[in-house]
Amino acid sequence: MGSIAEAGASSRDKIDVESVDRYVSSEWGTATLEGAELDLEDAVMGPTGRPQRDFPEPAPLASHGPARVIAMVNQKGGVGKTTSTINLAAALAEYGRRVLLVDFDPQGALSAGLGANPHELDLTVYNVLMDRKVDIRDAIQQTGVDGVDLLPANIDLSAAEVQLVNEVAREQVLDRALKSVEDHYDVVLIDCQPSLGLLTVNALTAAHGVIIPLICEFFALRAVALLVETIEKVQDRLNPRLQVDGVLATMYDARTLHSREVISRLVEAFGDKVFETVIKRSIKFADATVAAEPITSYAGNHIGADAYRRLAKELISRGGAP
Repeated sequence: MGSIAEAGASSRDKIDVESVDRYVSSEWGTATLEGAELDLEDAVMGPTGRPQRDFPEPAPLASHGPARVIAMVNQKGGVGKTTSTINLAAALAEYGRRVLLVDFDPQGALSAGLGANPHELDLTVYNVLMDRKVDIRDAIQQTGVDGVDLLPANIDLSAAEVQLVNEVAREQVLDRALKSVEDHYDVVLIDCQPSLGLLTVNALTAAHGVIIPLICEFFALRAVALLVETIEKVQDRLNPRLQVDGVLATMYDARTLHSREVISRLVEAFGDKVFETVIKRSIKFADATVAAEPITSYAGNHIGADAYRRLAKELISRGGAP
């Protein structure tokens, strides 16, 4: 089997370079890392091929809200969206941020990952979307993680995609629902389903920023251009404030040339928008999911827990979270 560089010689297997170049040269492609310290002489090179920065400890917040809404989006499944949503939320909460998690996937993996039984939910995000009489506050649940609340979902949400088609301003239903609670939280993380359908468009319309989790495998790169195109359309037509906060490389294995080449291609395409923090592959993430806990509490000293804490600090340093 040839290297990724060799495989990339085929035009079918390349990312849409024109679309990505347009993205990188736009205002979305400029990442600010305020407060990050860098000494080039003593710099240690990270997995992304750039010098690793020491991100400062986030300062405590004097007050909470209004929330910055972030959609975790990738139409390819199995890239670590749900795992990253749970663990990033827990890490942000450790730094004193109030976080609301929105499960926007009919599979309900986010809800299950925090201990909710999808078959025993009386109110879910589906009821909030489809019944104006339902107050979002009644559907939000506390989790076992201090500072993190959950708006759960189950299979009922799959019907919303069809039912919303005939609604007026159908792309803005989630945005309207979140308005009533945004002053209570600092960050809202939306775990999107693996598609670019109406539910995902709702999430992008409600969001201020997008984080794209991307597994370090070649085929995952092929979907990026279509995702960028969808984000651009939402920004142009529905949500001008929308921006890409970053691309998060997940399931990285430094022992393989494959992972290193994927990271290299990613940095070539997105530049500084690729988070310096990289999530390495570990069985501890699966163990934590079975325990219905974030890795920050299940195995607080594990390298995976440290990675998500560093991601939280990097996100805050970039201005992606208060």
